[in-house]
Amino acid sequence: MIRRLSVMALAIGLAAAAPALVGGSARVVDGDTFSVGAERVRLWGVDAPEGRQVCQNAQGEGYACGDVARDQLVGLIGGRAVRCEVRDRDPYGRAVARCLAGSTDLGEAMVRAGWAVDYVQFSRGAYASAEVEARRARRGLWAGRFETPSTWRAEARQARPAPAAPPQVGCVIKGNINAKGRRIFHVPGQEDYAATRIDTGRGERWFCSADEARAAGWTAAAR
Repeated sequence: MIRRLSVMALAIGLAAAAPALVGGSARVVDGDTFSVGAERVRLWGVDAPEGRQVCQNAQGEGYACGDVARDQLVGLIGGRAVRCEVRDRDPYGRAVARCLAGSTDLGEAMVRAGWAVDYVQFSRGAYASAEVEARRARRGLWAGRFETPSTWRAEARQARPAPAAPPQVGCVIKGNINAKGRRIFHVPGQEDYAATRIDTGRGERWFCSADEARAAGWTAAAR
């Protein structure tokens, strides 16, 4: 009886220690983040350029490297279901996970392709060899010049101006211009609304209605 109880206790302990799993169809947000159903997943151990980040190519020309990294992740997943082993939760509530699409480790593949870097403070160098390979071959980001995503985020936080107030009461729709020059408007309640800052010096503006924004040439944000 004692042996049976010990075996049961061991089985319960192993079940409790087993990592949480997330799987299914992925909707890519950026180069290291995607959604699987209602779960937002952040790839463990890697860091990819942010959506607004601009890097320089081999010719010294600026390009929207965050968008390119996102497209790279879309291509790596290739419409396949992902399987993720959750290792942690970040301050935003996202599942931090090592994820596979087929037999492809998505984090490692992003680093090896040069569109993400090994996030050493969390990975402890798990993808260091993949990064060395990408850097030596001058793949992706390494073909030109770029700030590491963590550095870019820190500088963006320091430089971020106080949120501008709408010029008129009720005119709360934000007309934003992204890194590619696309004019996109965000309405209250959308995912990126709170994080969007309006810089009228760049031609960004506020709108009183979606119809007004469309008439001015802005397109509704996808999320």
